[in-house]
Amino acid sequence: MSQNRPDNETTGSFGPGGGPSGGTTGRGSTGTTGTGSTGNSSTGLSTTGGSPGGGAATGAATAPASGITAKAKEYGQTVADAASQAKDFITDKASVVGDKIQDLRNVDYGQIANEAKDYARQNPGQALLIAAAAGFVIGLLVRGGRR
Repeated sequence: MSQNRPDNETTGSFGPGGGPSGGTTGRGSTGTTGTGSTGNSSTGLSTTGGSPGGGAATGAATAPASGITAKAKEYGQTVADAASQAKDFITDKASVVGDKIQDLRNVDYGQIANEAKDYARQNPGQALLIAAAAGFVIGLLVRGGRR
């Protein structure tokens, strides 16, 4: 396959991997000529290189790839940071829950019942309102399951 353009002359053929197997000759604005080719046989992709006066496609082949790589690394670092913060948050909350469970294991429920009785004797109106509200909520929960 051969293409002739005013500033660049490209020669070469396509190899078994689908990429160019020949070399690339570029002619710069100063009239210098450079040759060179690097290929990736597993993907069939090829980038051209050469002397400073090489073809116009030389910089265009590597610029988007490096930008995508930089973005991928940036996103990877962002995900790693978020995962680290989530791990720290969960560890802190698990510690708090563990402490609360330990506190509940150490509670004397007889003492709590005696305190509740004493509170009801000292504040009968509030105790009656709290009991009515708790009964109403329990009634809604039980009745809601039958619908």
